Amino acid sequence: MMERLKAVCRTDIRYLDYGEVQWKQQAIEALTALETFCEETRRNFEASLAWLQEHACSRTYGLGTRLPWDEQWLIESLSDSTIYMAYYTLAHLLQGGVLNGQGDSPLGIKPEQMTREVWDFIFFKSSPFPKTDIPKEHLQRLRREFEYWYPVDVRVSGKDLVPNHLSYYLYNHVAMWPKDSGKWPQAVRANGHLLLNSEKMSKSTGNFLTLSQAIKKFSADGMRLALADAGDTIEDANFVETMADAGILRLYTWVEWVKEMIANQNNLRTGPTDTFNDRVFASEMNAGILKTEQHYERMMYKEALKSGFFEFQAAKDKYRELAIEGMHRDLVFQFIERQSLLLAPICPHLCEYTWSLLGKTGSLMKASWPVAGPVDEVLIRSSQYLMETAHDLRLRLKAYMLPPKSKKGDSKPPAKPSHCTIYVAKSYPPWQHSALSLLGKHYKSNNRTLPDNKVIANELGALPELKKYMKRVMPFVAMIKENLEKNGPRVLDLELEFDERAVLMENLVYLTNSLELEQIDVLFASEADDKVKEDCCPGKPLSVFRAEPGVSVSLVNPQPSTGLFTTKVDIRQGDSKDTIVRRLSKVNRLIKDLSRVKLMRYEDPLLGPRRVPVLGQEEYGKLPISSKSVFNINLEEKKVTLADNGFTVDIGDTLVYLIQ
Repeated sequence: MMERLKAVCRTDIRYLDYGEVQWKQQAIEALTALETFCEETRRNFEASLAWLQEHACSRTYGLGTRLPWDEQWLIESLSDSTIYMAYYTLAHLLQGGVLNGQGDSPLGIKPEQMTREVWDFIFFKSSPFPKTDIPKEHLQRLRREFEYWYPVDVRVSGKDLVPNHLSYYLYNHVAMWPKDSGKWPQAVRANGHLLLNSEKMSKSTGNFLTLSQAIKKFSADGMRLALADAGDTIEDANFVETMADAGILRLYTWVEWVKEMIANQNNLRTGPTDTFNDRVFASEMNAGILKTEQHYERMMYKEALKSGFFEFQAAKDKYRELAIEGMHRDLVFQFIERQSLLLAPICPHLCEYTWSLLGKTGSLMKASWPVAGPVDEVLIRSSQYLMETAHDLRLRLKAYMLPPKSKKGDSKPPAKPSHCTIYVAKSYPPWQHSALSLLGKHYKSNNRTLPDNKVIANELGALPELKKYMKRVMPFVAMIKENLEKNGPRVLDLELEFDERAVLMENLVYLTNSLELEQIDVLFASEADDKVKEDCCPGKPLSVFRAEPGVSVSLVNPQPSTGLFTTKVDIRQGDSKDTIVRRLSKVNRLIKDLSRVKLMRYEDPLLGPRRVPVLGQEEYGKLPISSKSVFNINLEEKKVTLADNGFTVDIGDTLVYLIQ
């Protein structure tokens, strides 16, 4: 090292010759093995090493190490202090944990005893035992301590130091240990600067926030959450106060939900965890654990927060929405435990609190990282398909409800649909099948790339079965190309990897309730007309809405102090007691437990509704309607009859419902 410092000396200024060929080559070797976490950081290092030549490294004032042969000169701070972390491995044995230099050494070693020969013995394996009065076992312990802790696993610093201090850091390590690459730095994590509310921090403009102010305003965990969310890699991070407020609200909501689940755990579902949404939720939790672990290892804290908190919470919210039969207790508490562990590196205080709410006796800090179970990627994609289909159905329903365009402007919107038929395709229409087959062949033969659209259009145009579809073929090809970049080569598959109809059928109750429909039928496109067959393809179902005709009937609740009043409900052909009760609950949100609803008809459908009800005798003059009864309607006469046990009776225009 000193030879390279002496190598270039002009007048009174000392230079380090970073352009020396052998030294530069070793620094490049160190960079090759270095983990930079970001390709831009590596490129910046490469540019710096290529550019560095002679660097003036000394001055006559300030802090720094004095040149041994000319003590009027100090090595300036960017060139010096690049191996000081080697001292950290021994500081507790030399200073006793006191940072001001006044502590006593646990080994009884005095500063003047730490000669150059002693340091050489500690830092270099090949150095002989020095002439010193320090006991041999103490020196060997110092050497073992250094060997155990070195090299530096990761150095975290600002991106502005890559062209100088961090590059010198590599140079000086290879100069000190030219033949021992095991002592060279393992990783450098360079970060950008921190913006405040999208602007550069500046005291002159008043746009600044001290750490103590920030903690007082947002709390320690709130600050940690906001800083983790501010940005990763070498780009400038952006601390936004509104986002910090939103993050605190998220944390508060999370803790309150944990408390709610603990208080109501006996109301959660038990038994096997084998429903479609149980299995999806379990797989999404396992996938979240794996992704978050990878992000933490890469020190990508924004991504870790995204996968380990935001997306993890979204998986729980989706499960809560889709699990019509109720969330499973085991999965809920498994989620709470895992969420606490995943978020703990960023929000340790809050996660320690949720950990204690679970009744854990030990500290969260001593708990192991959660072990991820199997991840069923196909199952997760089938769930994504379900959510996309539900979104598409809502958009189609909204479009269906729009009034038809009219020049007079007096058009009325259509009646709210009551039924929907969803058509799913087992395979692509012939013209799409031919186009996909051609794209698949090109993708496999051209090293996972597709040719230009002009080449594809010429080849598809030569296929006789596609001539009348050419106006639709190229937009279809463009869509496939776009999806190929987003979702990978599976978009070229000619069939879906899961049973599309089975997924929809298993979540039919959710789809029906979310769209506020009476019934949804799922049929294969092969059972539909030619237009549906041409437009429907795997993964892209088509829906047809319709309003089934019905006869309006009044449903009366004669019970006092229930808050349940007369409700108008349409009765349709073939309705049963259960369908009427479900329809009633959609109109009257106060009815929660459908099993407690008792549906009755008047013995005398004309006089019954006109009699004044008698308190405590709400069932007098009425007959229960059984689950086997079937309603029939006459649309012309607006008449409803009930068929039960071979008898048909007129129910009039009023029914009664009681809450038992």
